[in-house]
Amino acid sequence: VQLEESGGGLVQAGNSLKLSCKISGRTFSTYDMAWFRQAPGKEPEFVAGITWNGGISDYAESKKGQVTIFRDNSKNTVYLQMTSLKPEDTAVYLCAKSRENHYYILKHPDDYDDWGQGTQVTVSS
Repeated sequence: VQLEESGGGLVQAGNSLKLSCKISGRTFSTYDMAWFRQAPGKEPEFVAGITWNGGISDYAESKKGQVTIFRDNSKNTVYLQMTSLKPEDTAVYLCAKSRENHYYILKHPDDYDDWGQGTQVTVSS
């Protein structure tokens, strides 16, 4: 399975970005997916997750109201819409596929077994 993120870049604080993650090699629509972010020297931090059918989504407490995760199973793609970006949002953003599906969103990196290479998001002040 391959996951490929895109949509990152350099933006000014207060602006928005939409990240995309396309998955290939598996039946995308059967997997829960999530976005994490990783700053240099730190562990991946959960940002948002969504169940296989898009029926349930959940967010890091600090990200609620700022980001929205959604998916288009017909395009094998999961998205992360981010608004009101701040310099502290600067990180590599990674999408990940869950090991198993649940009726809730798992938030630990160990619960995900396939990862993309990430897309860099840099927010300038």
